[in-house]
Amino acid sequence: MSDKASESLAAARRVDARCDEFEQALAAGESPVIESVLTGLPPQERRTLLLELLGLEVDFRMARAERPVVGDYAARFPELSAEQIAAVLDGSRLGGDTLIGRKLHIYQCVSLVGSGAMGRVYLAMHDDLQRHCALKILSPRRGVCDAEYVARFQQEGQAAAALIHPNIVTLHAVGQMAGTHFLEMEFVPGRSLQQLIREEAPLPADRALRLATMVADGLAAAHRAGIVHRDVKPGNVMVTRSGIAKIGDFGLAKRRLPTEADSADESICGTPSYMAPELFQGLDASPASDVYALGLCLFQMLVGRLPWRDVSFVELIRHGRTETVPNVRDLRSELSLEVAECVALLTAANPNKRPADAAAASLLLHAVLGLERDLESLLIEAFGNEPAVTWVRSGDNYCVTRQLPGDRKQRVFLEPTPHAVHERVLLLYSICCPAIPSYYEQALLQNAVVLHGSLAIREIDGQKMFVVINAYPRSTVAPEEIRRSVLEIAAQSDLVEQRLTGHDDN
Repeated sequence: MSDKASESLAAARRVDARCDEFEQALAAGESPVIESVLTGLPPQERRTLLLELLGLEVDFRMARAERPVVGDYAARFPELSAEQIAAVLDGSRLGGDTLIGRKLHIYQCVSLVGSGAMGRVYLAMHDDLQRHCALKILSPRRGVCDAEYVARFQQEGQAAAALIHPNIVTLHAVGQMAGTHFLEMEFVPGRSLQQLIREEAPLPADRALRLATMVADGLAAAHRAGIVHRDVKPGNVMVTRSGIAKIGDFGLAKRRLPTEADSADESICGTPSYMAPELFQGLDASPASDVYALGLCLFQMLVGRLPWRDVSFVELIRHGRTETVPNVRDLRSELSLEVAECVALLTAANPNKRPADAAAASLLLHAVLGLERDLESLLIEAFGNEPAVTWVRSGDNYCVTRQLPGDRKQRVFLEPTPHAVHERVLLLYSICCPAIPSYYEQALLQNAVVLHGSLAIREIDGQKMFVVINAYPRSTVAPEEIRRSVLEIAAQSDLVEQRLTGHDDN
């Protein structure tokens, strides 16, 4: 890419970032001032941003039943002609959208469902296939001002078209008609993750983890294809009515080649509040920076807000991101240590300490999601109707007692191992008897007929003991697996104890 094209692309990304910042402030009920957002920009970039911000403000005012006129802005922005201001007013998405009810190519535009820096998204009917779709139209205001903008719009189509995954919004077609560029996408009935957070956060931990896991699975497909999203945020994730998360908006996505090196200007992209610290230092966007943004989305779902106060894009460019992401347990004490560890790993300031890509992040999230089912609830489901089975808890460990025929009983211990979250194992074992040499031969013979688990030697309280032992991944163990394992281990270890010692001590 030439130096001129690179600078043009970097300028477009700066405009996008400031537009997002301005729109978020409007949505939060604040009163951002256009003039303050325009400071420090070169003339052409200032004019492009001004037209976008003006359109956003007009849209917002019309949503509140106001009727802005040319005179409201002519004095404030003398660099714009009355005709330019009028064109912005006439093109407002809420003031009189000329596409609604009309046909574009083979699409009948039904209603407007969203608008952003890249363009507008309509619910449309595909005339040939007679199905609903989402039609994304390139912003005409931006298209006429930015020679690189159409290329970026087409880049989104190319990036998304390569990805077919249940957690990615599917792109069906890219095209243009009478100078209007569009993307035809899967229509996802539901709401954005941003809307869900605004309306329902903080979310229960298991629900937040489930949504984050689905986003990670979609991102993993992109990373496997060599594509970095570079703008992961709740506004770019749709949640269907059945609770399925789908990531979309690949407008900043970039296919990475093994020998490719982005310039620092190209790396400064995305929505500032979700950008990883290394991006403000001029390092390349990477799968790890997507993981960081995913971690912030999870933080926001769990807490209801981002971890830091809002600062302007100019300040971030000047000073970078220096705040440390707080421990979520300091803000929601009922959250588990595993959830807090997961958020901390995803949002580590050092990219080398995060999961390397979304596939690794998915493994971590799946593991933590499984751990959200505590052992107590698993035992209740496994033995709720078993009067011959009782249990007591000691810290994170459990001792389950099973009554056996002939007034015998056997204890089975459940202990999660202290490994990393995604490597944690649940050990289930029952003590048979001391592992003394005179029992070795009989024990080996008995081990040959043990059907569940294995007979092994384990040191317990400083003494070597024969135990029947089994293990499952802690994050995925099911109640039925625990039930079957406890019953069979208890029966086997009692049989070994009886045959080797003739007693019932354990």
